Amino acid sequence: MNQLIAKSEIADIIEKVEAGERLSFDDGVRLFKSNDITTIGWAANLVRWRKNGNRTYYIVNRHINHTDICKNRCKFCAFSRSEGEEGAYTMSIEEIVARAEEYYADLKYTELHLVGGLHPAMPFDYYTGMLSALKERFPDVHLQAFTAVEIKHIAEIGGYSVEECLRRLKDAGLGSIPGGGAEIFAPEVRNQVCPEKMTGDEWLSVTRTAHKLGIKSNATMLYGHVERPEDRVDHMLKLRELQDETGGFMSFIPLRFHPINTDLANLARPRSGIDDLKAVAVGRLMLDNFPHVKAFWIMFGLKLAQVALSFGADDFDGTVVEEKITHRAGAETPEALTVTDIRRMIEETGTVPVERDTVYREVVR
Repeated sequence: MNQLIAKSEIADIIEKVEAGERLSFDDGVRLFKSNDITTIGWAANLVRWRKNGNRTYYIVNRHINHTDICKNRCKFCAFSRSEGEEGAYTMSIEEIVARAEEYYADLKYTELHLVGGLHPAMPFDYYTGMLSALKERFPDVHLQAFTAVEIKHIAEIGGYSVEECLRRLKDAGLGSIPGGGAEIFAPEVRNQVCPEKMTGDEWLSVTRTAHKLGIKSNATMLYGHVERPEDRVDHMLKLRELQDETGGFMSFIPLRFHPINTDLANLARPRSGIDDLKAVAVGRLMLDNFPHVKAFWIMFGLKLAQVALSFGADDFDGTVVEEKITHRAGAETPEALTVTDIRRMIEETGTVPVERDTVYREVVR
């Protein structure tokens, strides 16, 4: 340990990181409350290099949001609509396949990322039919689809248990689940920002079931609204505990709350790049059993996402092509990046761009 770090208020935590020891709840809270962002970043980057060296991953993917109609209408969400409301839409299966077709010849993407609202009227066959049609047309493309919240809703629509629902979705072509809808697990926070949504324990239960069926997932954390540092760390520890049990998580994705056009716009804290970097770095330090941490450039912005690659993140996400959820909440980032742009931005950070598939196998073109 160098002399500057030895003098830091969090030097004892850094000693644990250097020794490969697991951090505690109190350690995580102290990291979030510390102003020593450079030391936090140094420690997170140390862990990033131990796990992934100087590789930074990206994926050639395409997002499709098949419907914005949602029965929940979470307060933090600017995307959702009620049926009949201006802007509300639901794509047919034929439209979804046609949308997926639009960029495939040019991109040859390896992943389709499919998430939407909780439509109260679409039947179970809509979801299995969507997967089957996409798999038939794009047999080599991995289908990462439906948050845990959507899966519970789809199971209820079909009258199935979550396990049976997942089995049927997997048989239809589901490859993995994206990890959204986790928000913050603490009940008092969920009661303020998404009272209609499934509980944190239910999210963990659906995800546990998916992992036990061999369906891997990511895990998200929505921060920057009404949560406290203690709530963030509690969220991370619950993820870490489930990962100890199942080993089914691939990456941790911190998501900055975007307040524009939401019911929580007046409660949002001012945007802080330091807070964004802490979410990445503390996530990397607390989630010692997660292979990867993603800096989702759509949420972070391009320049800060580059910086995050020195604060514990080793994944820049992908080409995306079309993104509606964050942009309806005021995101000013592009909706798409070219592979050339992604590789250039990664190289500018001094790390090596590596194209991956959804489950982090290297793609050689």
